[in-house]
Amino acid sequence: MRKRLTPAVLATLLLTFPLAGPALADLQGIWAMSDGKVTVKVDDCGGNLCARIVDLKEPISKIDGKPKVDRENPDPAKRNRPLIGLSILIGMKPTGDNFWKGAIYNPDDGKTYSATVRYDGRSMKVKGCVAGVLCKTNTFVRSN
Repeated sequence: MRKRLTPAVLATLLLTFPLAGPALADLQGIWAMSDGKVTVKVDDCGGNLCARIVDLKEPISKIDGKPKVDRENPDPAKRNRPLIGLSILIGMKPTGDNFWKGAIYNPDDGKTYSATVRYDGRSMKVKGCVAGVLCKTNTFVRSN
């Protein structure tokens, strides 16, 4: 006697596994913010989406003439780490087709916000929110 997969089980399997598959693979690579201020490298971090800074439009601080560091970080031990190489998208879990939820670290103010990423095939929209109400969206375009 053969067991059959019920439609509900089959739908669950189909919806669970592709989320971290082709869409995440399509996102991997180098992306530049539309204003050119920051460039990030998007990777697969254990099935989740993550990104780190790989270039800045202005990498040198006007304050001291040295490469920019994470000077606004609330942890004094982390204030000297370079912005280049810093992870900014954290724990972005797939929650739907081309959609992820997690957190974004903003080195401009040293705070971490709830965030979403939406990929539409041409651009990546990253939205960070304070208390889920005050939100800002930045658009990234592929640069490689």
